[in-house]
Amino acid sequence: MTQDNCIFCKIARKEIPAKFVGENDLAIAFWDVSPRQPLHILVIPKLHYANVAELTLNDEASLVALMKLGSELAIELADESFRLSFNTGEAAGQTVFHAHGHLTSLTPSGASA
Repeated sequence: MTQDNCIFCKIARKEIPAKFVGENDLAIAFWDVSPRQPLHILVIPKLHYANVAELTLNDEASLVALMKLGSELAIELADESFRLSFNTGEAAGQTVFHAHGHLTSLTPSGASA
Protein backbone atom coordinates (compact mmCIF):
# COMPACT_ATOMS: atom_id res chain seq x y z
CA MET A 1 0.00 0.00 0.00
CA THR A 2 1.38 3.40 -1.03
CA GLN A 3 -0.08 6.81 -1.53
CA ASP A 4 0.69 8.85 -4.63
CA ASN A 5 0.77 12.18 -2.79
CA CYS A 6 2.87 11.04 0.23
CA ILE A 7 6.41 12.44 0.20
CA PHE A 8 7.81 9.49 2.17
CA CYS A 9 6.15 7.01 -0.23
CA LYS A 10 7.86 8.88 -3.09
CA ILE A 11 11.19 8.71 -1.24
CA ALA A 12 10.70 4.98 -0.55
CA ARG A 13 10.02 4.45 -4.28
CA LYS A 14 13.15 6.56 -4.99
CA GLU A 15 11.14 9.05 -7.03
CA ILE A 16 12.46 11.90 -4.86
CA PRO A 17 16.17 12.08 -4.06
CA ALA A 18 17.30 11.61 -0.49
CA LYS A 19 20.59 10.87 1.23
CA PHE A 20 19.97 7.19 1.89
CA VAL A 21 21.96 5.51 4.67
CA GLY A 22 20.38 2.07 4.86
CA GLU A 23 17.72 -0.22 3.50
CA ASN A 24 16.27 -3.69 3.90
CA ASP A 25 13.35 -5.43 2.19
CA LEU A 26 10.66 -3.54 4.12
CA ALA A 27 12.27 -0.33 5.44
CA ILE A 28 14.54 2.46 4.28
CA ALA A 29 16.55 5.13 6.13
CA PHE A 30 17.76 8.57 5.05
CA TRP A 31 19.18 11.74 6.59
CA ASP A 32 16.60 14.25 7.81
CA VAL A 33 16.67 17.43 5.68
CA SER A 34 16.08 19.54 8.81
CA PRO A 35 18.21 17.81 11.46
CA ARG A 36 17.62 18.69 15.10
CA GLN A 37 20.75 16.90 16.35
CA PRO A 38 24.14 16.09 14.81
CA LEU A 39 22.84 12.60 13.93
CA HIS A 40 19.25 12.71 12.66
CA ILE A 41 18.09 9.90 10.39
CA LEU A 42 14.52 9.00 9.45
CA VAL A 43 13.64 5.30 9.29
CA ILE A 44 10.41 4.49 7.45
CA PRO A 45 8.49 1.44 6.31
CA LYS A 46 8.38 1.15 2.53
CA LEU A 47 4.62 0.61 2.72
CA HIS A 48 2.36 3.47 3.76
CA TYR A 49 0.95 3.57 7.28
CA ALA A 50 -0.17 6.90 8.74
CA ASN A 51 1.69 6.45 12.04
CA VAL A 52 3.54 3.92 14.18
CA ALA A 53 0.34 2.74 15.88
CA GLU A 54 -1.26 1.87 12.53
CA LEU A 55 1.98 0.17 11.45
CA THR A 56 2.21 -1.84 14.68
CA LEU A 57 -1.39 -3.07 14.48
CA ASN A 58 -1.28 -3.98 10.78
CA ASP A 59 2.21 -5.02 9.67
CA GLU A 60 4.44 -6.68 12.24
CA ALA A 61 7.04 -7.61 9.61
CA SER A 62 7.50 -3.99 8.48
CA LEU A 63 7.64 -2.81 12.10
CA VAL A 64 10.38 -5.32 12.94
CA ALA A 65 12.27 -4.41 9.74
CA LEU A 66 12.09 -0.71 10.63
CA MET A 67 13.32 -1.33 14.19
CA LYS A 68 16.14 -3.62 13.02
CA LEU A 69 17.33 -1.08 10.47
CA GLY A 70 17.18 1.73 13.03
CA SER A 71 19.10 -0.34 15.57
CA GLU A 72 21.75 -1.38 13.05
CA LEU A 73 22.31 2.23 12.03
CA ALA A 74 22.40 3.36 15.66
CA ILE A 75 25.09 0.80 16.46
CA GLU A 76 27.07 1.86 13.39
CA LEU A 77 26.65 5.65 13.54
CA ALA A 78 25.89 6.69 17.14
CA ASP A 79 28.52 6.84 19.87
CA GLU A 80 26.85 4.55 22.45
CA SER A 81 23.86 6.84 23.10
CA PHE A 82 20.94 7.36 20.77
CA ARG A 83 17.19 7.83 20.64
CA LEU A 84 14.74 6.17 18.27
CA SER A 85 11.44 8.01 18.69
CA PHE A 86 8.08 8.26 16.96
CA ASN A 87 5.57 11.12 16.90
CA THR A 88 1.99 9.98 16.40
CA GLY A 89 -0.60 12.61 15.56
CA GLU A 90 -0.40 16.33 14.96
CA ALA A 91 -0.60 17.20 18.67
CA ALA A 92 2.47 15.02 19.27
CA GLY A 93 4.44 16.83 16.56
CA GLN A 94 3.91 14.51 13.59
CA THR A 95 4.12 16.57 10.39
CA VAL A 96 4.44 13.84 7.74
CA PHE A 97 1.66 11.28 8.07
CA HIS A 98 3.67 8.24 7.03
CA ALA A 99 5.00 6.20 9.96
CA HIS A 100 8.63 7.11 10.67
CA GLY A 101 11.15 6.89 13.45
CA HIS A 102 13.68 9.59 14.26
CA LEU A 103 17.10 8.12 15.00
CA THR A 104 18.98 10.88 16.79
CA SER A 105 22.17 11.29 18.75
CA LEU A 106 24.15 14.22 20.12
CA THR A 107 27.40 12.28 19.64
CA PRO A 108 27.71 10.49 16.31
CA SER A 109 30.55 7.95 16.01
CA GLY A 110 33.84 9.71 15.55
CA ALA A 111 32.62 12.93 17.16
CA SER A 112 34.02 14.16 20.43
CA ALA A 113 31.59 14.22 23.33
